[in-house]
Amino acid sequence: MPELDSVRGFAILMVLFFHGFANRDGAQGLSGLPKLFVRLLAPGWTGVNLFFALSGFLITGILLDSKHHPQYYRRFYLRRALRILPAYYGILLLLALLGRYALQGENISWAFLGLSAVYLANVTVLFGVPMQFGVLWSLAVEEHFYLVWPIIIRNVSRSTAGAIAVVIAVGATLARVVTLWLGYDYGSHYTWLVADALALGALLAVFMRGPLGTRAGLKLILLAAFLGSGALVLIDRPFHRPLAGGALHITALNLLCTGAVGGTLLLGTSSWSFLVHHRTLRFFGEISYGLYLIHMLVFNIYDNLQQRLFPHLPLFKGHFDLMVIRFLTCGSIAIVLAVLSRRYFEEPFLRLKDRTAFTRLGDTVREAIAAEKQPAT
Repeated sequence: MPELDSVRGFAILMVLFFHGFANRDGAQGLSGLPKLFVRLLAPGWTGVNLFFALSGFLITGILLDSKHHPQYYRRFYLRRALRILPAYYGILLLLALLGRYALQGENISWAFLGLSAVYLANVTVLFGVPMQFGVLWSLAVEEHFYLVWPIIIRNVSRSTAGAIAVVIAVGATLARVVTLWLGYDYGSHYTWLVADALALGALLAVFMRGPLGTRAGLKLILLAAFLGSGALVLIDRPFHRPLAGGALHITALNLLCTGAVGGTLLLGTSSWSFLVHHRTLRFFGEISYGLYLIHMLVFNIYDNLQQRLFPHLPLFKGHFDLMVIRFLTCGSIAIVLAVLSRRYFEEPFLRLKDRTAFTRLGDTVREAIAAEKQPAT
């Protein structure tokens, strides 16, 4: 499904442009076209929601298709570990080595690194530890999904898995509403407040392996997702808060992202496939994991070096020319590092992942040949 690589590429570009221009109220002090440009990039943070919906869809599909495999857990967790752990622990090592340069003027704490090492970066504040490197929170959420969801898929039917996904989506939505009513920040990154994006992506995978798994069925799913998203926005208007939106706005966004994944699949198998089989987007999709991990580190190092080496220069916020220079410099460096990481660091582990798959395939073929040689009974 190469079109889904384009989705991944689009999502990482949204995040990259957001952190390059729109983060930290970047439009302040700007006017005219620069201000409009930065404001248009402000929704870039939703790229993470798109990642979640895509991940829920892909991982659930993998699990459903392999749930009866005798090495179900070993296959899944070994392949996930080879895919995500090397680069993840590599970035933690860089954070530890670079110290103050890796963050905005503060030293990285061993407590944060320790909690992040066990994928608790999104709940560090519950332990009295500030979340010092923001991009790690979403990886913690995904890891929680990887740990729990395979057990559920293995032990329940497809329809029951879909029902559980609905319960999780509704539960996360209600948790945000209750959090809002209690006066807390419903935009927190706790897993139980953001799990609906993954659950809705999982629900799409469940639907696509049932009676609705046709082009006509997918169109109905998309219609329901987009109408549901619009309805939630209208319902949530009384709770609207500037920039963050209301608690139900997040659910509406996640429905929209799930619809975007489904819509891309629909386009990718139609005469309009050229719209989603985009070479540039697929390139960024291929390096998206490494680019997501490294890009904020590059931005932080740039900002720290600028303040140390060129203290007379103003900060980039409010100065569009400095924003552009910062983005082009850091973005280029981050892309090069992501390409190098993918080719020379991640690929060897990915080849191990593929080798285990081919080994199992070879064993299956050999077993089939051996069975054919047995005398008929």
